[in-house]
Amino acid sequence: MTRVMPAKDIGFKLLATDPSGARRSSFRTHHGTVECPAFMPVGTQGSVKAVTPHQVLETGAEVVLANTFHMSLEDRRELTRRVGGLHKLMAWPKTILTDSGGFQVFSLPDKVIEESGVTFRYGKDSASLVLSPESSMEIQRDLGADIVMAFDECVPYPSEHEYVARSLERTTRWAKRCRAVPLAEHQFLFGIVQGGVYRDLRERSAREITAVPFDGFAIGGVSVGEGFELMSRVTGWAAPLLPVNLPRYLMGVGHPEDIIEAVRLGMDMFDCVIPTRYARSGTLFVRTGRLRIGDKVFRKDSYPPDTSCQCYTCKHFSRQVLRHLHYAQEPLFETLATIHNLHFYQDLMREIRESIEMKRFKAWSETWLAKHLARKHKKAGRSD
Repeated sequence: MTRVMPAKDIGFKLLATDPSGARRSSFRTHHGTVECPAFMPVGTQGSVKAVTPHQVLETGAEVVLANTFHMSLEDRRELTRRVGGLHKLMAWPKTILTDSGGFQVFSLPDKVIEESGVTFRYGKDSASLVLSPESSMEIQRDLGADIVMAFDECVPYPSEHEYVARSLERTTRWAKRCRAVPLAEHQFLFGIVQGGVYRDLRERSAREITAVPFDGFAIGGVSVGEGFELMSRVTGWAAPLLPVNLPRYLMGVGHPEDIIEAVRLGMDMFDCVIPTRYARSGTLFVRTGRLRIGDKVFRKDSYPPDTSCQCYTCKHFSRQVLRHLHYAQEPLFETLATIHNLHFYQDLMREIRESIEMKRFKAWSETWLAKHLARKHKKAGRSD
């Protein structure tokens, strides 16, 4: 029988609840307190693209995510050791979460999944590599993140019930093996609930994973093409089965409306590349929807991207100037757009937390969404 490590005290506090089911909470790591609901900017290869760590801090972010798969290459792992850990490599003074690498590995072609782990190639000409529950834990231990994710299998959508059931069983066994690997004293380990879009499997996985003494729990295998309705159903099935007194993390979500729905269902933590990726392609999130800054309507528009936003970009740059920078392919545009989008997401999370504290989340969310989604099916980019 695999001997698992005991859970640690993550300092979780349930600070308020809303009649809708939304939770206001916090937890503590060696690098500070994280106020929840929280959104984590993604720094895939050890940096959030197009912005400095100081600029990310100024948006109000308290935790960022780095990718174990991309940071596991031997030269990057060695570099992280040489500089003294992921916090120093990223010049990030607050909490860092690393995913297990499972999502990236399982999205690769020609992988071989066995009980021992997954064999894959990082590139066309690379040698075969193996990632196992044990090696994922060892890599994340070496990286030094505050929160470490268990190694799981993220099944694609759609997948047959029979396959998802077998995968779920393997994920549970892998979870116990992950919990048996000693981590650094400051590190916390989160388990991941899988089960595809099948209610019986999601509920089964939630029961099995929460039986392992993890320090927090995540719902994985969403945002893989299943759409908003199924994402909501899957979260609604699993979330009530997660412990009330520990953090709950919905992986890979997402759009503002996805986050608001997941908060209603009782989730605390979120991550996604959407705000940074959209920024680099010229899409800015604003209270009234999204601006595609390349639209010709902005050629002579002297307003900031969002008149209610206090970020650096909105204080100093107009839409017409941003449009010019975008078409001129100036790197400055990507920086300014990313600052704005990250600030928008952190403002959203602050408003969510405040609405829960006042027990007004339902009314607040209905008003906020009505304004934000009003133009969803209209021509993108129309000015306010």
